[in-house]
Amino acid sequence: MKRLLRLAPVILSLVLAAHGAPPQLPGVGAAMQLAIDQQVIAGAVTVVVSQDQVLHLQTTGLADVASATPMQPDTVFWIASMTKPVTGVALLMLQDEGKLKVSDPVAKYLPEFAALKTPSGAPANLTLAQLMTHTSGLGEAPRNSPKVRTLADVIPLYLSAPMTSEPGTTWRYCQSGINTVGRVIEVVSGQSFDAFLQQRLFEPLGMKHTTFYPSLLPGRKVATAYSRNPTSERLDASPPRPDFGPRDHPPLGNGGLYSTGPDYARFCQMLLGRGLWQGKRLLSPEAFSLLSTVQTGDMPTGFFQNDPYGRWGRNYGWGIGTCVLRAPHDGVASMLSPGTFGHGGAWGTQAWIDPVRGVAYLLLVQRTNFPNSDASDVRQRFQQAASDALPRPH
Repeated sequence: MKRLLRLAPVILSLVLAAHGAPPQLPGVGAAMQLAIDQQVIAGAVTVVVSQDQVLHLQTTGLADVASATPMQPDTVFWIASMTKPVTGVALLMLQDEGKLKVSDPVAKYLPEFAALKTPSGAPANLTLAQLMTHTSGLGEAPRNSPKVRTLADVIPLYLSAPMTSEPGTTWRYCQSGINTVGRVIEVVSGQSFDAFLQQRLFEPLGMKHTTFYPSLLPGRKVATAYSRNPTSERLDASPPRPDFGPRDHPPLGNGGLYSTGPDYARFCQMLLGRGLWQGKRLLSPEAFSLLSTVQTGDMPTGFFQNDPYGRWGRNYGWGIGTCVLRAPHDGVASMLSPGTFGHGGAWGTQAWIDPVRGVAYLLLVQRTNFPNSDASDVRQRFQQAASDALPRPH
């Protein structure tokens, strides 16, 4: 009887789905509505999936306040750094084909990296794995120069920027490293990075509304972004990011993708399947392990390393393009299992795959000035409500 009661919310969700209504877990909509009422966000799309089922899909609030446009399941969002796990999967697909190894030196594919020096003056000898785990120390450079139209154009900018640390010694969030990997994928595959993802990942997964260029999605508008005004404590509309989205900009693997809840949920379901999607294998078990388990040793990583966020750096490690939770901690990770992995985005989007419970949590919002989007109350409320409604693991 107790087990039946625990399963009741999920059973109700699946019954609703069988009658054509999107399944909804109790408590999630109320949690999102509270955030809307408090002027924290304007609206949200929330999704919870297992490997083969949508357990929850709900829209709350508005995609645009001025026009009173409601959120829809297929509302498009800039998902920002949730692009990084997609880049990691693309790289590992090429490893599965024997075309590269993540342990390879970057200079094997981009010869100009052979001359790169570390802060101490030694040869950098950066590896693809270091680029994907934010341990390369590669310097950053502006990406919105009018001369930058392709990924090949950004490489000289990164090489001209001074390195920030000796490779492999420090975790430092590095946008240039991920974008360099995007260029390596182009060199190895012979395709532009966006074309590779479209052919090899988005089309096989049925991700019809995922793109670097939202103008390619006719009739669909991106949800308006909002910032919280510190004086009025109300939401003000924010302009789109100028460095992501225009057709004359490169497809940036660090944060360029736009997507929808149902689309990205399919990507999460493939990861819940350990690389398997509806009987088709997109990643080998070995490649999936590199993506989803810690590749950074014991060094502290992530966005919870300072006092305001609990100094939880040692609770996290980094896989090839993903953040990996070593051990749960108070707040946004309290309801997650050890080994949960995923990534957040700059404007509050979040996607976390919990392999112990066999579910993925996906939150889509567009809020520009969270102090730390990974640590937002909205993320915690969503994950807690969804977790509470799901059956407990044995």
